[in-house]
Order: sequence, then structure tokens, then C-alpha cells
Amino acid sequence: MRGTRLSVELIVGWLAQGWTHDMLIESYPQLTRDDILAALAFTAEVLREEGYLSLKREAA
Repeated sequence: MRGTRLSVELIVGWLAQGWTHDMLIESYPQLTRDDILAALAFTAEVLREEGYLSLKREAA
């Protein structure tokens, strides 16, 4: 993210692990809610442009 040493990959990974926006901001005060939303928007745009492989989860 601009002005930080945090990558989009890290932010999205933490969200995927269950971190909330508030947890991220508390742990990394230089991060803003807009930064988190920008990381998600960037990820969505990359997937939209590049395509992706859909992985089906098997029923437990």
C-alpha cells in the first residue's frame, strides 16, 4: 500500500485468515480503512482482468 511496507497480498491474506478491518488498523496504524478497501478493489480488478481457476470445496 502506498506509503507503507505492507503489500496487497499481505492485507488480503490477513483478511482471508479472519482479521477484521479494525484489527488491521489497530496493528498497523499507518493503514486506513480506505487502504484496505483499495487492496480489495485491486484484487477484484486483477481477478476480473486475468481470470482465475475456480476451486470447488468438497463437502465435509
